[in-house]
Amino acid sequence: MRNVNYERLLELKTLIDNNQAGNKDKKEYLELLYRNGNITKQQYKGYLKNQNSDDIVNAALTIGGVLLATWLINKLFESN
Repeated sequence: MRNVNYERLLELKTLIDNNQAGNKDKKEYLELLYRNGNITKQQYKGYLKNQNSDDIVNAALTIGGVLLATWLINKLFESN
């Protein structure tokens, strides 16, 4: 990931997955993915306008999960 803190992305994803995230947490999660180029401007603005927000969050969770899995695998190989 170019511009995003993986640890923060993981914290937010965990909160969302456990249904403990508030709107502020979800917005930050989507904003991190948007700023990094992982979701489109249309998806981000749609979330902000509450258009298909559940669908957008679910898609973002999948995208974030893939990014985090890649990051963790890279960390594993870097430490060896």
